[in-house]
Amino acid sequence: MLPSEPPAADLPPSPTGGAGAGIAEVVADAVAVAGGARTRLMDIVQAAQQRLGHLSEETMGAIAERLGIPPVEVADMVSFYAFLNRTPKGRYHIRLSRSPVSLLKGAGEVAAAFRQVLGIAMGETSADGDFTLEWTNDIGMADQEPSALINGTVLTQLAPGDAATIVGRLRAHHAPNALPLFPGTGVAGSGLPHAQIRPSLVAPGAVLFREEPPLPGAGIRAALALEPDDVVRQISAARLRGRGGAGFPTGLKWKLCRQSPAEGRYVICNADEGEPGTFKDRVLLSEMPHLMFDGMTIAGYALGAREGVVYLRGEYAYLWDSLHKALRARYAQGLAGKDILGRAGFDFDIRIQLGAGAYICGEESALVESLEGKRGSPRDRPPFPTIRGHLQQPTAVDNVETFACAARILEDGPEAFARLGTAESTGTKLLSVSGDCPRPGVYEVPFGLTVNALLDLVGAPEAAFVQMGGPSGQCVAPKDYGRRIAFEDLPTGGSVMVFAPGRDVLAVVREFADFFAGESCGWCTPCRVGTTLLKDELDKLLSDRATLADIRALEGLAQTIARTSRCGLGQTAPNPILSTMRNLPEAYEARLRPDPFLPWVSLNEALKPAIAIQGREPVPEDQA
Repeated sequence: MLPSEPPAADLPPSPTGGAGAGIAEVVADAVAVAGGARTRLMDIVQAAQQRLGHLSEETMGAIAERLGIPPVEVADMVSFYAFLNRTPKGRYHIRLSRSPVSLLKGAGEVAAAFRQVLGIAMGETSADGDFTLEWTNDIGMADQEPSALINGTVLTQLAPGDAATIVGRLRAHHAPNALPLFPGTGVAGSGLPHAQIRPSLVAPGAVLFREEPPLPGAGIRAALALEPDDVVRQISAARLRGRGGAGFPTGLKWKLCRQSPAEGRYVICNADEGEPGTFKDRVLLSEMPHLMFDGMTIAGYALGAREGVVYLRGEYAYLWDSLHKALRARYAQGLAGKDILGRAGFDFDIRIQLGAGAYICGEESALVESLEGKRGSPRDRPPFPTIRGHLQQPTAVDNVETFACAARILEDGPEAFARLGTAESTGTKLLSVSGDCPRPGVYEVPFGLTVNALLDLVGAPEAAFVQMGGPSGQCVAPKDYGRRIAFEDLPTGGSVMVFAPGRDVLAVVREFADFFAGESCGWCTPCRVGTTLLKDELDKLLSDRATLADIRALEGLAQTIARTSRCGLGQTAPNPILSTMRNLPEAYEARLRPDPFLPWVSLNEALKPAIAIQGREPVPEDQA
């Protein structure tokens, strides 16, 4: 039997309805479906929003009363996530993807077209209540930009001329649940253009995307022929390292989790692929979900866990139905549930938890907090999740690609996996390539491939610079294109953004700084304040007002944030600045004032705080 699932997709959102008794009824249903569990608060608030359109103070109070918790706990959690609305939004919520790649592909022009057609600015709702238009961060479609989410539906490769057609067809489609908020479904009834996601796999490889399709359960059968400890040894023998970017040895993680005293253990798949420019897990989830489920089940056997959870990023809600279809097939085939494949006592259930738009939840302890129905704030470590994770029990958190690799290792044997790649980085790596290249998409390559060789594969040998590992990674200049993609040289969680000659590297860095400032959880001062200061300093550079002292101050600020931030977000947020200063210093030098030692500021700039407070008009430019 499948574990409890969030409400079905046919619950109609109604931004204007749901008052009084309606709220009480909706909340009662949502709490009942979640089994009344406080830890399922994410499911409860999403179900309520689906029915009521937004989460009012009254709704949050009713949820708190039903769960027996203070209302502030619900409000605190709801305020953290971008996809949870405390105020009414339009019946159709248009979120345009904003990232350096989407902007260079024309997202700015697409946004201008939507603003013109709707007659509203970004962040506003139309007077008739039908449309809300907003920017959102990268939605995992970097190879098909410009892209957008309309409620739960993804649109790709948009052009400015599409705006009028999309808005017109949505206006003509009056069904209240044409595009449900949760979970995402198809849009056949609305006939929207570009509501198709094209296949992204460009280059298959030797481990995951090989020619023969995966046989569901092959790795599990191999695991069941071994003792649980021997399964962990196989993973260690293959020298598998986590594919999320940090590269922690998977076998060691499983060993620590297995050895930790516990009442129960958990296996969590991190499918919150939020690093801008990354979409390889999306492709695995779309085309080979059984490999991920097999890997999770193998981990469950090896660790003695009875429950697994896939934490699916909110932007991938459109995969909800297909993943549950695959999961139901596994239960029918005896690959999940009780006595898996006839092994008495081997019980392992898997459920899928939908996130609600928070980049920080890609960090494993923040993900665990979110899974428990809280803000996605990182925990202090130690203890690590392998000792005290989900529900304070030992938990193995790995990403989609890691679990898929684990399934192949048990299926093929550790020796076959270890023969590929390098001594410290075995196997293959899925790379999500986007930007200025004629062949964007997912490439499965052996570790050790040089940047030069990769650029030849994607058709961009003359690239001016490459952002490896997303915003939290590092900028690679042509002088370093001989470096190898591997944990011991150029590590990456999978994002590879290619930029052609003529692209402004500081404009790209500024977009990354804006991303980190918006995604900071706000817990610690260095990250909360520092990321905003980095953005402000880059604005000064881009307006050609910076001096050498400003450059030195920017570098010092970046290093301070990296050293003193509490978690990985703040620790890596300065990477785009520090790596471009190191590898492309000429980009900064070109922005200095003619006299780089004399500070300069306009009268309006100096008076800006006072003008804002007093509501005065700026001084005319010819008098400033």
